[in-house]
Amino acid sequence: MARVTYVQPDGSARTCTNFEGMAVMHLAVGNLVDGIDALCGGVRQCGTCHVYVDDAWAARVGGPGEDEAAMLEALADRIEVRPTSRLSCQIHITEELDGLVVHVPDNQPGV
Repeated sequence: MARVTYVQPDGSARTCTNFEGMAVMHLAVGNLVDGIDALCGGVRQCGTCHVYVDDAWAARVGGPGEDEAAMLEALADRIEVRPTSRLSCQIHITEELDGLVVHVPDNQPGV
């Protein structure tokens, strides 16, 4: 089991727990976390699961892959893309990520 904490723009936080291997996006959707809309279902096509990985976790999570980076770049005119921006559908929960903290942006593309 692993925990992920989702921090909302107002600073409120919610910690959810689930099994390893699940994407951070699926855990959020399954627990009705506000701001993670996941309209494409996790195939890097919409960006509505965009999060900012907490600075303390950024190195451990790593950066986006090539396709994910291209999606974030394509969305840059509609969302604030930061160095820690990731699509939560592309972050898979592992034992090493137990306790991960991500920040939900103020808005998602198309929302």
